[in-house]
Amino acid sequence: MDTPHFLDLFREFKQKVDEYIFNKLPINHDIPEIELLYEMMRDYPSRSGKGLRPGLLMTFNRAFGGSDEKSLNTAAALEIFQNWIVIHDDIEDGSDLRRGQPALHVKFGMPLALNAGDALAGKMWELIYENKNILGNETAMKVFNEFLIMYSKTTEGQHIELGWERNRKWDLTADDYFCMCKRKTAWYTCISPSWIGGLIAGAGQNLKDAFIQFGEDLGVAFQLQDDILNLVGDRKKYGKEIGGDILEGKRTLMLIDLMTKCTKNEKRFVIDSLDRAREKKDPRIINDILEMTNKYGSIDYAISISKEKARNSRRTYLDQIDGNIVNDEYQKVIIDLIDFMVEREF
Repeated sequence: MDTPHFLDLFREFKQKVDEYIFNKLPINHDIPEIELLYEMMRDYPSRSGKGLRPGLLMTFNRAFGGSDEKSLNTAAALEIFQNWIVIHDDIEDGSDLRRGQPALHVKFGMPLALNAGDALAGKMWELIYENKNILGNETAMKVFNEFLIMYSKTTEGQHIELGWERNRKWDLTADDYFCMCKRKTAWYTCISPSWIGGLIAGAGQNLKDAFIQFGEDLGVAFQLQDDILNLVGDRKKYGKEIGGDILEGKRTLMLIDLMTKCTKNEKRFVIDSLDRAREKKDPRIINDILEMTNKYGSIDYAISISKEKARNSRRTYLDQIDGNIVNDEYQKVIIDLIDFMVEREF
C-alpha cells in the first residue's frame, strides 16, 4: 500500500472526528436561550480547520499499531479542547477573526461566548470520562492524567503571555519566548496529541521524554510559523487577522529580536505604539513595524529558528521514536508533517 499523503490522511481523520463531535453535541432545546447555547457550542467546530491535533493523535495511534475505534473518542475530546480554549483566547487577545469568520465574542458578545466555551469544556471532560468504556479503566485514567497536564501547561503558557502584556514587559529574550511557547502551544498542539496517540496504542512510558522533546521543538516551530504568517501571510489562506499580533501587542520572537537591533528612538516608538489599548492603536503602525522587522532581518531570523526547531524535532523522532513504530506506513507521514509545520500557509 502506498503511503498516504498526510494532508489527505488528516482530512480523513478530520471527517471522522467532526462527525463524532456533532453526534455528541446537543442541537435542540425547548428553551430558546439554551438552544442558542447549543448553536454557539457548534459554531467553532463547524468552521473549517486543519484538524492538526486530532490528526496527530490518530496518526501516532496507528503508527504504534492502534485502531481508530480506540482513539477516535479521545481525538474528538482533543478537538473540542482546541475549540473551547480558542474561544477564551480570542476574548483574552481581543481577536476579531477566527478561521476566516468573526470571533464568537464578536458575533454574540463576551458573556455568552465565555459561557459557550465553558459548556464545550464540560463536553470535553464528558468524552474523557467515556474512555473508561472504550479503553478500560487503566488506560482511560492515563489519558485523563495527560489531559490534566496539557490543560495545566497550556494555561501556564497563556498566563505568561498575558502577564507580559499586563505588566508592559519588553525586556524579553528568545529563551523567554521559547519558554512561553513550549507551554502555551507545544503541549496541546504537538506533545499531548502525539504522545496520547501512542499511549492509547500501548507505547511504553520510557518513550514519554522523547515525545516531550519532539513535541517541544515541533510546537515552537509551529508557533513561529504562525507568528510569521500573522505578519506576511495571505489572509484568505491564514484565516486570521493579518497584523493582529501587532495590534494585540504580542511579544513574538520577531518583535523581541527587533527590540535588540533597532535604535533607541525606534524602540521607544515601538513600545509607545504597542503599549496602548488596542482600540487606541493606529492601524498604520502595522506597516511601520513590519517595515522595521524587514529592515533588521527579524522575519528571516524567525524563519531560520523555525526551521532549526523543525530539524531538531525530526532528529529526535528519527533517533528516539521511529525505531519503536510498528506500522511503517506512517513513518513518512510523520516526517512530511514535520516539514509542513514550517512550510504551511495556513
